[in-house]
Amino acid sequence: AFLDLSGPSEVKGVWKDSVTLPCAYVPVEDLVQQTLTWSVVHDKGSGTAFRRDDLGDHILLSEYRDRIIVPKDAPGNVSLLILNLEISDRGTYTCQVTWKDSNHSLIAKEITTKLEVVKVAATKPIIRAAEPGLTVPAGGSTSLTCEARGSPPISYRWFRSAPAGTAVLLSTGAELAWPSLRPSDSGTYFCEAQNR
Repeated sequence: AFLDLSGPSEVKGVWKDSVTLPCAYVPVEDLVQQTLTWSVVHDKGSGTAFRRDDLGDHILLSEYRDRIIVPKDAPGNVSLLILNLEISDRGTYTCQVTWKDSNHSLIAKEITTKLEVVKVAATKPIIRAAEPGLTVPAGGSTSLTCEARGSPPISYRWFRSAPAGTAVLLSTGAELAWPSLRPSDSGTYFCEAQNR
């Protein structure tokens, strides 16, 4: 019986997002999976983050508590899913599986994957209006919301176009609201999104 683990040598994850570190094998009839461990070496030190054995699943490093998942119902798939990625999660992860064969001897295999955690620039923002169409009667209320994607935190600034191509800064927040509109509020508004 020939068993091998497969997975990439490097994975890039996005900060605050989730990432999967693939590790898989093709199950073989006479071989029974005994243990699975995911260990990590990073700036904070090294240790076993996750272990699966006869007694169940154990998350052994506190910084991963409630943040890692390994599929249960997919034979041969022992990939590690890390949620809510931190910059400090970057490092080298080792997936090790041991199997028992029909003669009760153990076979162990491991593969190593390097995890990089990257930040993503803010996208060009879009503006959402509270109501469709931006013709609103005087005295009415309305709002505009600025939305962008990218690594948090994202900050927003609202401007209003002024004569001679200049702009006036109105507020620093995603939403620009008018509780009671006046005719003088008519004009061109734009927003800017920025992250680190």
